[in-house]
Amino acid sequence: MPIGWVWARIEEIIDGRNGVFKDGDWVETKDQNPNGEVRLIQLADVGDGFFRNRSDRFMTKEKALEIKCTFLKSGDILVARMPDPLGRACIFPYKEENKYVTVVDVAVIRTEVKGVNNKLLLNFINSPIIRKEIERLQTGTTRKRISRGNLSNIKFPIPPLNEQHRIVSKIEELFSELDNGVSNLKLTQNQLKVYRQALLKYAFEGKLTEQWRKENNPEPAEKLLERIKKERQNRYEQELKDWKDAVKAWEKDRKTGKKPGKPRAQKHFEIRKDEIDGLKSLPDVWQYSKIVNISFVGTGVTPLKSKSEYYENGDIPWVTSGALNDWIVNEPSDYVTKKALTETNLKIYPKGTLLVALYGEGKTRGKCSELSFDSTTNQAIAAIVQVDLEKKLRKYLKYYLLKNYAEIRELAVGGAQPNLNLGIIENTIVPIPPEHEIEFIMDELEAQFSVIQNLEKTIESGLQRSEALRQSILKKAFEGKLVPQDPNDEPASELLKRIQAEKKKYLEEQKQQNKRKPKNTKKMSKELSIEEVLKSSDKPMLAKDIWQKSKHKENIEDFYKELKDIQSEIKEVKKGTESLLSLAK
Repeated sequence: MPIGWVWARIEEIIDGRNGVFKDGDWVETKDQNPNGEVRLIQLADVGDGFFRNRSDRFMTKEKALEIKCTFLKSGDILVARMPDPLGRACIFPYKEENKYVTVVDVAVIRTEVKGVNNKLLLNFINSPIIRKEIERLQTGTTRKRISRGNLSNIKFPIPPLNEQHRIVSKIEELFSELDNGVSNLKLTQNQLKVYRQALLKYAFEGKLTEQWRKENNPEPAEKLLERIKKERQNRYEQELKDWKDAVKAWEKDRKTGKKPGKPRAQKHFEIRKDEIDGLKSLPDVWQYSKIVNISFVGTGVTPLKSKSEYYENGDIPWVTSGALNDWIVNEPSDYVTKKALTETNLKIYPKGTLLVALYGEGKTRGKCSELSFDSTTNQAIAAIVQVDLEKKLRKYLKYYLLKNYAEIRELAVGGAQPNLNLGIIENTIVPIPPEHEIEFIMDELEAQFSVIQNLEKTIESGLQRSEALRQSILKKAFEGKLVPQDPNDEPASELLKRIQAEKKKYLEEQKQQNKRKPKNTKKMSKELSIEEVLKSSDKPMLAKDIWQKSKHKENIEDFYKELKDIQSEIKEVKKGTESLLSLAK
C-alpha cells in the first residue's frame, strides 16, 4: 500500500447525510406507465464504464413517491449486480432532479461531496483486480449475481484526496487518447464492412467486370447453362441405365435383398416473368437461373438422441447449423455411427458442399459455409452439391449467398421462430455471368477480400491491445503507480476520520429526532420472516409488500433466498397483472 493510502469498504467512504449505498427499487410491471415522467433505469443502461441509455420504461412521479423510490442524482455510481459483465459500473450522467429511479438489480453508490472522488471509485470498481474479486463473490447457478452484501465486503485502496484528483485526471487523459484511437479503429471497421458489401454488389450486377467484357467479348452465360443442363440429363440417363442393370441383376439373383431404388430425375425450374420483373437488369451476356438448376439441394437428419447406438463410438462426421458461422467448416459438431447412416435418412455430402443454415439462434439462419471434409448434416441445414461443370459456379454461388444473407433471412416463413426450407433455397434466383467472367470475378473478389480480412485482423488486434492497455492503466492506478505521490498530501486516514465523524454526527441527530417522535404502538416488536408476515395477514399479499414488512427489507438477496427455501409452502394467485402470495393450506 502506497504511503498515505488506506483500505476501506464502500460503507466507510460515504457519510450518512449525503451518501447512499443501496439497491435500486422493486418496481413491478403494474407500477409502470408509458406516459409517466419518471424514467426507470435498467440493467441495459449500465455499460462497462459508460452509460448506455437504452431503456424506455417509465412510471409516474406519484407512483415513485408512493412506493418510496430513491431518485438518482448526477454523479451516482450504478453497479450492475447481474451480467454481462457482472459488476460493471458507470456514472449516472443526467442532472434533472426527481426524474430517474433504477431497478433492484442495480446498486446505487453516492459518495460524500467532499470525500472520495466518484470517478476514482468508478474506475476502481471496473479495474481488473476488483472485477476478479466480484467474480469470486458471485452467487447463483443459472443467473449469476453479486449481492450488495458481498459488494460491501470488498475493500478498496483509498488515496489522499489530492492524489485522487491527480489519478482521475491522468486516467481521463489516457482514456481520452485511447477512446479516440478506438473510435477511429471502429470507424475503419465499419467502412470495411460497407466496402465489402459495395464490392459484392458491383460484382453481382456486372459493374466490377464491365471493362473486362468490353475487352474479351465473352460467350453468353446461356451457353454455360445449356451445357450444365445437358450434362445433368446425360448423368441422369446413365444413372437410369445403371439402375436397370442393377434391377436385372437383382431379379437374376432371385430378388435377394432390397430392390435397387430408382434414381430421381434432376429438377429444373423455369423462371417466371413475374419472378424477375422486380430484379435488376443484367449485362446482355448474363442470365438469371435458380439454384436448383445448377445444383442438387438436399438436407440431413438428427438421429434419435435416445439411441446411444447412433452416436457411441461413431466415426462418421455430423454437422449442425451452429458450425456455419465460420466461412469454412473445419471440424464436425459430432460423430454418428454406420448404424445411424443405415437406419435413417442421413446422407454423406462430399467435401466442397455448400451449407446454408435453414434455422438457428441469433444470426445463424441464412449463414453459408463450405465443408472441408465429407460429412452428414442435421435437418437444419440445406446442402448444395455441385458436380462436373456445376463446380465452376461453387465459389461464385458462395459469395452470392454471402452478399444476400440479409435478403435470404427475410424469406423465412413461420411464426415465433421463422425458418427457411429447401424450396426457398432451390428457388433462389442467381445472376449467372459467362464462364470465363466468373473466373475473373472470383480472382478479383478473393484478392480484395484477402486485403479486407488482413485489415480487419489488424483492427481487431488494435482493439484488443487498447482494451489491455485500458486494464493496465486501471491496474496501475489501483496500485498507486499511475501518478507521483506528494508527501505534503493529507493522508487518506484523515479523510476517512472526517467522513466517519460526519456520519456519527448525522446518526446522533437522527437519534434525537426519533426520540422526539411519538412512539408507534403498531410497530412490530420483532423482525419477521416471510412466513410470519404471511401469517399476520388474512389475505394474499404482493411480494413487494411482503419484502417491505419482513426482516429482509434492507437486503433483497436474503428475501429471495428465504422465499426459495419455503416455496413449497407458498401459494401464488394471479389477479390481473398482479401476483399475490399466501401460505398454502
